[in-house]
Order: sequence, then C-alpha cells, then structure tokens
Amino acid sequence: MQILTPHVYWAQRHGEIYLRVELSDAKVGQSDNTISYCFTLFNFGQGHGAKGDNEYVFSLEFLEPVRPEIKHKSTQRQVDIKIKKQEVRWWDRLTLQEKKPLFLAPDFDRWLDESDAEMELQAKEEEKINRISVESRVRKDPFLGLKRGYLFMYNLVQFLGFSWIFVNMTVRLFILGQDSFYDTFHTTADMMYFCQMMAVLEVINPLLGLVKTGFFPAMIQVAGRNVILFVIFGCLEDMQNKAVVFFVFYLWSTIEIFRYPFYMLACIGNEWKLLTWLRYSIWIPLYPLGVVAEAVAVIQSLPIFDETRLFSLPLPAVLGHSLSFSYTLQVYLVLMFLGLFINFRHLYKQRRRRYRSKKRKVH
Repeated sequence: MQILTPHVYWAQRHGEIYLRVELSDAKVGQSDNTISYCFTLFNFGQGHGAKGDNEYVFSLEFLEPVRPEIKHKSTQRQVDIKIKKQEVRWWDRLTLQEKKPLFLAPDFDRWLDESDAEMELQAKEEEKINRISVESRVRKDPFLGLKRGYLFMYNLVQFLGFSWIFVNMTVRLFILGQDSFYDTFHTTADMMYFCQMMAVLEVINPLLGLVKTGFFPAMIQVAGRNVILFVIFGCLEDMQNKAVVFFVFYLWSTIEIFRYPFYMLACIGNEWKLLTWLRYSIWIPLYPLGVVAEAVAVIQSLPIFDETRLFSLPLPAVLGHSLSFSYTLQVYLVLMFLGLFINFRHLYKQRRRRYRSKKRKVH
C-alpha cells in the first residue's frame, strides 16, 4: 500500500491555526501525531483520499512555535484539526519556508484577513466581558433551594392525589363495569376537592415569580375546573349520580398523572424522555375531550338550575321574579370554549418551543 500526502487546507486566527484534511473514514489517534515547537507530523493510517484507500502522512514546519496539544475531529468526509499558537499574533504565512508545499491551500470557508480577524477577536473579548458583567450583576437567589423544595412537594402531593383518583376509578371500572359511572362522585369527590383547592396555588405561583408559566392560562384552567366541581357537581345532588362525572374526573386525572411528575423532575433538574413526550403529547387529545365533558355537565345542569332556582339573581317586580343562573352558565359555555382555544394555543406554543430548543442543542 502506498504512503501518500493528502490535500490540506488552512486558515488562521490570532491565536489558532485551522487545518482541514480531505480524507474520509480516517482515524486519527493522539499517538499517531508528533508536534513539537515548530514541527508537526500527522500520520492518519489508512483513509480514503483522492487516490483511494491508502496510508496518508503529511508534515509541516510552522513559521513560529505552536503549543504541543492539538484538537481534531473526524467526519465521514474530512478531518478538522485545531492547533494553538504559542504567541497570540498574526502570521504572514503558515510555513517557515516561503514556498508553500504543493498539498497545502487556503481554506476559504474559514479564511479571514488580518483586519477581519482582529474584529472577530475584539467581538469575542467584548462578549466575554459583557457575560462576566452580567453574571456579576445577577445575584444568586438565597431561597432557590427552598422554592424548589416547595414546588417539588406541591407537585408530589398533587401527583399522589390524582394517582389515587385514577387508580380508584380504574379498579372500580374493571370490577363494576358501567355501574361505577354513577357513584364516582361519592367515592372520589373528597380527594378531588382537596386537589382542586390545592390547584389554586398554580394561580398564585406565577404572581410570586416561582414559576415561568403564565398567570392567565393557569387561572382559566383552575377557575374552569372549580366551577364544574364546586358549583355544578358539588351544589346539585341530581348531577352527582350522572355518568358525566366519571368522564370529567377520569380525563382530569389522566392528564395530571403525567403533568405533575414531569414538573417534579424539572425541580431537581432531571428529565425522562418518555415522560416528557407524554406530558407534551397526551394533552392534545385529552384536553379538548375534557372540555367537551365539562360542557356536557354544564348543559345537563341547566334545567336543574331552572327548576331549583339555585343561585338565581333577584330582579325588580317589574322585570320578573328572578334571573335564572342557567343564563350565566350559557355565557360560561361560550367562555369555556374560548378558554379552550387560549389554553390549547399556549400549550402548543410551549410544546413547539421545547422541541425547538432540543433540536438546537442536538445540532
């Protein structure tokens, strides 16, 4: 097998030299390279170059001293090498001999003249100074650990509560079948009351700056659920035995048993890919279904409010006896679907933003 010299392209900055070697599938080991003072020898072993599979070697005697450590990265098409100069300054040429070797050429993808390189260097220095300045101005939050501990415990309690509801309803469904639809409220209402009262903290947390989520999306979701739970199910005994209670509670708990553990792990800086995917994907079908189930509960409650006159608004005798609360609920139905649009849009943007940031990290 022949020993050949590969094509090498070079560029420089004030502190570094960049070499690009046109070899595919080449393996460069630290032991295969010799670099001392001004002289460098690279032995690539077997690689695929312009003349096929051969052993490729090249050497360079630099114009000025360089540091002994090198960095290299091999791809399927080339090998990129970075060498640091001993002294930060601009070189008139790369090699000690004035006549450049035949295998050496400028790398125009990286090439900058001296003035452009100085501007790039100055920009990097300014960026470094600005970053240090910003970091020095930003004080570490002395209560950060306490805040994370509080958020972790809150999400843990909510996860356990909704998990209990989900497991209870699932077990009863398998044992009793459709009969479990009609006593859901009496078996799980106390835990649902507790979880939804706790959920009010999700409206307060953004106001205190404890979380980055928006105030209005949280308020819309929490207020909407509490109207269904406390006003429609809690105040109307005739609604408590209806099958719609099962579907509302089951959809709520299914969403939350994935959402709260995701936030728990985020509090400790951890992530499970499957859980992240479920958290940002499962709500796409379940959230609209939950709103539809809530709307069915509202519609079923309208004649009951008309009959019982519960929460009716008294009116002057000229206008009539009272204004039924059902009219308020009809307006609420419109607002419910408006809230669905706002929340769905917010969650979808959140999902897109997260996966875009992941792609940037990968690239």
